[in-house]
Amino acid sequence: MKSTVAANDGSGAAIFPELTRDVIDRMRDSANPRLREILSLVVSHIHEIVREANITQDEWWRAIEFLTRAGKMCSESRQEFILLSDILGISMLVDAIDHVGGPGLSESTVLGPFYAGQQRELAAGESILLREEESDPLEMRGRVADSRGRPIENALVEVWQTAPNQLYDVQDKDQPGGHLRGSFRTDGAGTFFFRTIMPVSYPIPNDGPAGQLLAAMGRHPFRPAHIHFMISAPGYRTLVTHLFLDGDRYLASDAVFGVKPSLVIRPRPIDGMNTVEYDFGLADQRESPRAQV
Repeated sequence: MKSTVAANDGSGAAIFPELTRDVIDRMRDSANPRLREILSLVVSHIHEIVREANITQDEWWRAIEFLTRAGKMCSESRQEFILLSDILGISMLVDAIDHVGGPGLSESTVLGPFYAGQQRELAAGESILLREEESDPLEMRGRVADSRGRPIENALVEVWQTAPNQLYDVQDKDQPGGHLRGSFRTDGAGTFFFRTIMPVSYPIPNDGPAGQLLAAMGRHPFRPAHIHFMISAPGYRTLVTHLFLDGDRYLASDAVFGVKPSLVIRPRPIDGMNTVEYDFGLADQRESPRAQV
């Protein structure tokens, strides 16, 4: 039998082509054609990276050790692989490919690693704070509609943000669970309304492999101030997005590349209160699930 292994000529040129073809060919009996398609591309591109960069045994072992440490950092309250996906721009690329765009539809952005499941449902105008915070109050008013501007009644609006100490409740044992999180339902006009505080910029967790990689790349770990939204309704594609505060110093260098101009907001003083009014447009599930990137 012909060997698939050849000597490395050290030139960086394409070597071991038989090995790559052999790995891909051995997937031909897979019962899942989509898995076969994706893994064939993964194998092909990773093999080419190894060839082009002339990866050494020591470098590959360090890569394996890095991924092992990332896995050990994962828990119910922390997902290091989401952080890695975010800081490498992969999360935003997948979002761009899978997001439905068009007139009347809101832009999406990354989910992030700190969504903690659906929270308590609150009445219109209630606060998502479970304790007092030394921060400026903010009123958030919005409307949820379809791509034609027709209101969507009873849509579920889930929101979450960090406290002024730059931590989410799941990161901070001193915060009560569910602090600065809440769920709301839209009324017959598609509107919702809640009270919160001004969000702050914060660093993503940088005490693990993701943070070490950021430092090695010469990048900072900060995200601009924002509030997370997840909006869902029967018959519509779920929208995952943020609203970012205008003027934040990290808008142009968000560590996870999540900022889009349409999602930048500027609170206005209404009756002495910082207020944001923002309309969200949801895509019908029958609309194409793929945007052109």
